[in-house]
Amino acid sequence: MKGLGTWWMAMLAIYGAINVATADETGQVVRLPEVQVAGQVLHEEQLMGPYQQPKWTSGGQIGGQSVYVLPSWNAELSQRWFPERTRDGEFDNAFQDEIEVGLPHRFQADFNENWGVDHDGHVEHRGVGLEGRWAPADWDVIPLNPTIYLEWEFNNQFSEHADGDAYEIKLLLAEEIHDRWHWALNAIYEQQVGGERATEFKITQGLTYSLIDDKLAGGLEMKFEDTTVNGERGDQEVEFLVGPSLSWRPTTHSHLDIVPLFGCTGAAPTVEATVVFGIEFGAGSDREASAPASAKGR
Repeated sequence: MKGLGTWWMAMLAIYGAINVATADETGQVVRLPEVQVAGQVLHEEQLMGPYQQPKWTSGGQIGGQSVYVLPSWNAELSQRWFPERTRDGEFDNAFQDEIEVGLPHRFQADFNENWGVDHDGHVEHRGVGLEGRWAPADWDVIPLNPTIYLEWEFNNQFSEHADGDAYEIKLLLAEEIHDRWHWALNAIYEQQVGGERATEFKITQGLTYSLIDDKLAGGLEMKFEDTTVNGERGDQEVEFLVGPSLSWRPTTHSHLDIVPLFGCTGAAPTVEATVVFGIEFGAGSDREASAPASAKGR
């Protein structure tokens, strides 16, 4: 009994000490604030910039898909390479040099120069393009974050790869499905205004998963393309391609995206790949994240 009484007195002393430590000057017991432990947010999913967009969107694309807009006065210089192997075994290498600049009020302006090397080793200038984007609202205000994208292509009339100028209208959609999972879709309508007056309708989309935060992401991309030539509406070409994607950020301000797509229909090339190396400038270029490429520049 003596041991039990000693134990009981020790517990009362501890309880009294806790009450004294948590009492205010009036002697009233003060309730300590609750502590909530939240999960850690990935760097690439933190919000930044005037439009409160996640960092993985601040480079204007994820893998091969165009995404939203750059933060105002941010810029990116990129070199794009589009190697392709046709069904008859011929190779073509198209290249695109591009500069993108974010403007206030969710606008963006782009300029690109296109050139290529055909299967005979001939280097040719293929044209230039002027592009503009506009997002109607800040990020996550409208579901799927729609962005309108317009482009005019001034094509080299003497190139065998382009026989007329063309305009292009895109609807860009993108969303963060879950932690580490990012999705984007581009719906594209392209119309030649000269030459064969070909009409193209494309849908491309990509899904990526962040393997290493701010450094490495892998995923899957697909491309569907329906092309018809004026006066030959019954003789359309349908292409469907699918393949993996890999995005790597060697430094905070640069990214490398590799997307090889493999043809699944007779009209599609055997392989159509996209390789993008970009360098970012501006306040949002410290975003430390990467974000699909099958539609860009084609």
